[in-house]
Amino acid sequence: MRKHLDYNIINKNYIKLVINKNEILRYLGYRKNKVDDITEEIINECIEEMFEIARTNFVYNIYDIEIEEDSINFRNSSFKIKGKDIYKHLQNSEKCAIMAVTLGSEVDERIMYYSKVDLTKSVIFDACATTGIEALCDRVESIIKKHAIQDGYNTTSRYSPGYGDLSIKIQPNILNILDAQKHIGLTVTDSYILIPRKSVTALIGIGKDVKDKKVGCMDCRLNQNCLFAKEGDSCGNTKIIKG
Repeated sequence: MRKHLDYNIINKNYIKLVINKNEILRYLGYRKNKVDDITEEIINECIEEMFEIARTNFVYNIYDIEIEEDSINFRNSSFKIKGKDIYKHLQNSEKCAIMAVTLGSEVDERIMYYSKVDLTKSVIFDACATTGIEALCDRVESIIKKHAIQDGYNTTSRYSPGYGDLSIKIQPNILNILDAQKHIGLTVTDSYILIPRKSVTALIGIGKDVKDKKVGCMDCRLNQNCLFAKEGDSCGNTKIIKG
């Protein structure tokens, strides 16, 4: 029998990798230009290689929270977060899901290898991995949302460190509260970079009165230097699931 959201639940699992070739092309800058045969062949090779070596894995935990004027406190833990933007995002939430997802270390190693022997393939492989990790985040978010809806709750969209004023400096605390190193092998450097690099952490608000607030480009710390934003586009994905 499935546990209700009234309990803290840790879930971790491998799920199928998602690769959308159109998104890869978009990351590579092929928005309207036709891809040459050689590049398309390399893309196809990278996609197949990604399916072989990626170790998709995730962990999430659902917490009861208390929202105060200057902080959001996670009950039964010392974890708290501050920031006007995350306060607005989680406003009216009764609970918060914290999630961490990764493609595994072999993907990082392969990108590094190709950066030394085949720079073109390294760039394409990196775009494949970026597409894959974003789609994996979407899958985990949908799992959390499905369970929340079944228990009569609504959810916000996911919100990651680096969005708005939610500092990446909370990454160590997120990994600690999830025990992410033990569950999925995820660590963080002294400069707050996740290792493996193709990994993401995020928070999702859960409550009966919350709304699915979409995170826009203005929430992203990379907005001023984003090539997508400069061309009137965004980095959002359209998903195709490989069965």
